[in-house]
Formats: sequence, structure tokens, C-alpha cells
Amino acid sequence: MSGERTDNEVLTLAPPGSGAELLEVRDLRVRFSRGGRRVHAVNGLSYRLNAGEILAIIGESGSGKSVSARTLMGLLPPSAQVTGSARFAGTELLGLPEREMRGRRGAEIAMVFQDPARSLNPTMRIGAQITEAIRAHSALSRKQAAERAVELLKLVHLPAAERRFYEYPHQLSGGMRQRVVIAIALAGEPRLLIADEATTALDVTTQAQIMELLLELKQRLGMAIILISHDLGLAASYAQNVVVMYAGRAVEYTSAEELFAHVRMPYTQALLGAIPLLEREPHALLPVIPGQPPDPAALPPGCPFRPRCAAATDACAEPPPFVEHEPGHWWACWHPAEDLSPQVKDGVQG
Repeated sequence: MSGERTDNEVLTLAPPGSGAELLEVRDLRVRFSRGGRRVHAVNGLSYRLNAGEILAIIGESGSGKSVSARTLMGLLPPSAQVTGSARFAGTELLGLPEREMRGRRGAEIAMVFQDPARSLNPTMRIGAQITEAIRAHSALSRKQAAERAVELLKLVHLPAAERRFYEYPHQLSGGMRQRVVIAIALAGEPRLLIADEATTALDVTTQAQIMELLLELKQRLGMAIILISHDLGLAASYAQNVVVMYAGRAVEYTSAEELFAHVRMPYTQALLGAIPLLEREPHALLPVIPGQPPDPAALPPGCPFRPRCAAATDACAEPPPFVEHEPGHWWACWHPAEDLSPQVKDGVQG
């Protein structure tokens, strides 16, 4: 039965045959102070992730998706005001002392960022950086850690792993550097890997290779993965479940299969409609979402997407509740969108 979700309730989306619950995020809110104003970066985000699953968190820049991920890692500045709950394997992460968080960071939850060049120390050889990460999470000797580092480089399919071990980051291509960063993330054998726009800075072919690598690693190591991206096509190809965020809020949440079959939130529909399709005329203009995302320090009243939404009415002056309108499918909208055309669906899913 459908019903409104209160801020303290948690969305439950566990497909048949899924693993045990690994992460539960409940009513997560993150505030910053900027120039005397309060920035509302995350506004009541809730979701669950089961072991071995892939969850995609999708949205434009400034939607709060990366901030929510950094919150799980304990990587926010001290000035951040965080409320809510984030329980990982039964342990509350929010408010965890830095010493305890440091022990979990990398060992249980690891993160891969967008720019591998900024994630690597340009003055250290590749092997030394991976070896250092391994020894931070194990009692292996330097020699044993070095051997393990080569194994990890092979695991992420870095060509000539033994030789690359002694090279510096600038000697590798962008795709190779991202493989090294993934190897470092795997050094502590985490149960959850967060990929924060991990393929955005790469060319299309390399993006696909990195995503296939992450999928292979998930299957081999049994990790859960959170994909942070603005690319709904990526979610369609790799994720089981999808959270669509806008202005710090979740505006639609369901399985990937259901989302692309029956998209409801107009913002989600706009994101899907803006994906380039081969079927479009060569000189046809790419559809765009009008306007700009709202300033998180000055959010509009009511539905935050209202100023950009073609379906907006006076009713949208009131914030729509996040409701399970259909079994396993939540959205926040007074005027849910119709299904996308078959051409758009085929273009995304293909």
C-alpha cells in the first residue's frame, strides 16, 4: 500500500535474492556556513544498500550526491553540521571519533575520486603508494606488501604490472592512473567502494573499461558499490537501484529496471531526455533542462525543481512529500511525468 514517508522512515528497496543489509542512511542532513549564510547541501536523504549490490546516486553538480558520499567517509570539514544516521554493518558512522573512522576508512569503506592525477602523489612511485596503503591496513612486511601490490595491479588489469610498479603517475595514461587508484582503494579489502564520478575525466572507451572493471571486481570480491554520477545511462547499464537527487533531496528512488520503464519525476525525465541518442538527426539540438539548479544557500519554497519544471502549477508552492506511489517506487512530485517514449528508453538501455 502506498503512503507518505516521514523524515524518520527509511526507504526499503531490496530486490529478491539480494544480500544482507550493509548500509542504512536515514534522514541525512548536511549544512555548511558560507559568507554568513547556511548552505543546505543534503536535505533528509534516506536509502539502504545491501551487500554485493550497486546503487547509483544521480544528479547534476551541486545536488548533494558527492557531499553525502564524503559524509560516509568522514571527509567533511569540521565546520559541517551533520544530522541523521548512517549505519554501516550495524555501526553508526556519524559522530564516530576520527581515530575509529580512520580505522574503517579504506579498510571497510573506500572511495575512488574523479581525477586520478589528484589522488596520487606525483613524487612517489606507483608501487610505493599501493604498498603504503596495504601496510596501513595489515601487518604484512614491506616485501609481502610489495608482492600484494603487484597482485592488485594485476587484479585491476594494469598492463605490465611488475614494470608499472616502479613508475611514477605521470608515466601512465589517465585510464591507467584510475586503475592504480582503484588498486589503492582495494588495498584494505573494503566491503563498500564509493566511485565518485570515477569515469567522468576519461574518454568514452576508457570509461567503459573502468566500469567493466568495477563490475568484475564487485563480482569477484563481493563488494557493494555506490556510483556517484550525473549519467543516468551509467545507472541503466550497471546499477540495481537508483537514487535521483536534486537540491540535496532524493526526488525519485526505485530499481533501475523500474525507473527506466516508468520514470515519474519530471526532473528524472528531463535528465533522460537530455541523453544523446544515435537516432536523433545529425544537426538536431540536444534537449537541455532550462535554468540552473537552485543555490543551496537560498532554496526556493515548495518543490525545488518548480522554477525549471514545465509541469509546475500553484500546487508546487508546497513541497511534495516523498511517497511510495507504487510498490518499490518513490517520487516527490505533485504532477508525475508520463513514461518516456520507447525511443528514449531504447537509447538509454541500449
